[in-house]
Amino acid sequence: MERNKPRSCAVVGVDIGKNLFHVVGLDDKGTPIQRAKFRRETLLQFFERADRTLVGMEACPGSQWLARKLQAMGHQVRIIPAQFVKPYVKSNKNDIIDAEAIAEAATRPTMRFVGIKEAYQVDLQMLHRIRSRLVTNRTNLICQMRSYCLEHGVPIRQGAGVFKTDILRVLDDDTNDLTSLAREILRDLHDDLLKLELRIASISKEIKDVADADERARRLMTIPGIGALGATAIIAAIGDTSRFKRARDVAAWLGLVPRQHSTGGKQTLLGISKRGNGYLRRLLIHGARSCMLHLDRSKDRLGQWIDALRSRMHVNKVTVALAAKIARIVWIVLRQPGATYLRRPMETTA
Repeated sequence: MERNKPRSCAVVGVDIGKNLFHVVGLDDKGTPIQRAKFRRETLLQFFERADRTLVGMEACPGSQWLARKLQAMGHQVRIIPAQFVKPYVKSNKNDIIDAEAIAEAATRPTMRFVGIKEAYQVDLQMLHRIRSRLVTNRTNLICQMRSYCLEHGVPIRQGAGVFKTDILRVLDDDTNDLTSLAREILRDLHDDLLKLELRIASISKEIKDVADADERARRLMTIPGIGALGATAIIAAIGDTSRFKRARDVAAWLGLVPRQHSTGGKQTLLGISKRGNGYLRRLLIHGARSCMLHLDRSKDRLGQWIDALRSRMHVNKVTVALAAKIARIVWIVLRQPGATYLRRPMETTA
């Protein structure tokens, strides 16, 4: 159709759907000059014929795949978080208006964009998401089994580790108040738990093998508090560090810096923003908590920094501050080829 023939546009906005894609092209002045609708199989044909230009789209399932395809054709692609597109939607909402708002938002000089991931990063992120879901399922199953035991007056200690040993003792104890049917149900649930454990162990090993084979992951694992899970999650989420101007931007991107509500020259800092990748932020905080417990203070200058902070601050605040510091170290290690974390012993005064 003639209206679907590519025109010379300064920027193109794409509203992504499952099967239908709405496209709006703007000229240099920001005036819409083309509106079109395509099915998935014809969208790429349209962009192959179009002049190479700036293409904007919302971050959603399928945006990373489309961005890689358009980049391979020579287009400049920008993925925008959905919450930053919403202010550009005027009055009523439909797919064409959304595409127009995306195109307008993509041209803003201060707009924040999502990094475009390579296919291997998406695959690695899939492994982490699957493992996270299985761990959640394991927690839910353990809580369910513990509550069933409590319904028959049989308490079990909290914690996944002790539960695995206590549940076997409870099932084998014929003197408790568990009925035969309850005991049978709990044995079936215990079999489900064992299957989950095997699946989690299998995916964890797969992630560890990826970390051992990746040069950047091995360098990241030299940082205190970062293991195979953290290193591979960082590579999957961050990838190219060139989009971060400074180390603090990584900590801010992960939501590890204070929220600010300042006005009238008065600075007001609140709790951490908790923006960005919550899974990666959780891994860094768990890693920081591990450092708080196990880091040898005498063999690492980071221990001196932790002790100084701990003397005037609550341990939870110190843990989050350490996680933010680890995030900044991550930026430096990834930014400099071949760089690793150098453990320097604590300086002593004569």
